[in-house]
Amino acid sequence: MFEVLGDANTVALIGLVGGIVLGLAARIGRFCTLGAIEDYLYANDDRRLRMWAVAIGVAIIGSHLGMAFGWLDPASSTYLAQTWNPIGSIVGGLMFGYGMAISGNCGYGALARLGGGDLRSFVIVLILGLSAYVVMSGPLAYLRVWIFPVEMDVSDPQSISMLAERLTAFPAWVFGVIIGAALLVLAMASERFRKSPSQIMWGTAVGLAIFSGWIGTSWVAMHGFDGETVQTHTFAAPLGDTMFYLMTASGTTLSFAVGSVSGVLIGAFLGSWSKGHFRWEACEDPRELKRQMLGAAIMGPGAIIAVGCSVGQGISAFSLLAYSAPVTFAAIFTGAALGLRQLVSGLSIIAER
Repeated sequence: MFEVLGDANTVALIGLVGGIVLGLAARIGRFCTLGAIEDYLYANDDRRLRMWAVAIGVAIIGSHLGMAFGWLDPASSTYLAQTWNPIGSIVGGLMFGYGMAISGNCGYGALARLGGGDLRSFVIVLILGLSAYVVMSGPLAYLRVWIFPVEMDVSDPQSISMLAERLTAFPAWVFGVIIGAALLVLAMASERFRKSPSQIMWGTAVGLAIFSGWIGTSWVAMHGFDGETVQTHTFAAPLGDTMFYLMTASGTTLSFAVGSVSGVLIGAFLGSWSKGHFRWEACEDPRELKRQMLGAAIMGPGAIIAVGCSVGQGISAFSLLAYSAPVTFAAIFTGAALGLRQLVSGLSIIAER
């Protein structure tokens, strides 16, 4: 495969396939971070949060079994190869969650809606990707590093399961499988959720998509020639990476990020088209557009400060049981709850008038 495609094209293809699954899950399975939080807080329905737990559980089990069989070396991933900054996780997570609520979508959700014809999400995608790059490697990068310093290539991978391995006689994969299975049991404890096989299936599909990214890029890193990094799906910096590639394709190569973003768009289009939901939509209210632009501009920096978005930290980092994952996910939930409360309060005031 390497002789035909090359390393970069191979990882892009791996990202594309996983991204298509994620796009289908969003449009057909209604897998959505903000939607899950909204359902839980305002509709007394926790099924989409349980879908998230299924996705995390499957991803944890898959990733740790990959470690057991020597298919995955997680220590080289972004989430484990640098010291965890708890303040960055909390501040970045709150920013991302609040921005997600204000804009009405996370990066993954915006891509999925764009694939269904929502042109408002195109604005969110552009601003989120650009604002992420401004803080990641642009003018505000030095300020970010100064306020939220991290050290790279730490001797102890920042993982709960690997910490447990160092403290006990059991390998990390055992703890990972146990924790992942516990999450699945917790998710399936609801009879209402057990009666929703479609939600269980799509939650599982999302977890497997995350697992496929880890295993696929690890395989290329182990057997390829160009030193590709071990990575899986996340949707903040990769939006900027994709825009950069579209502007400089003649002088740059494809990447996992470009494949992943393209895959979500394709999967979302196929999913919305198959259900007859595809239609072009635009923003008719300038105030709504302003709010969405502001939310996207907050989300991008938040994701970079937290080292991941709702998918990046909420599932991908969780799959490796990174220290940062549960804290960042809790901060994203809290920030989203605050943003949703602000929106609901504002709508209530308008309704009273």
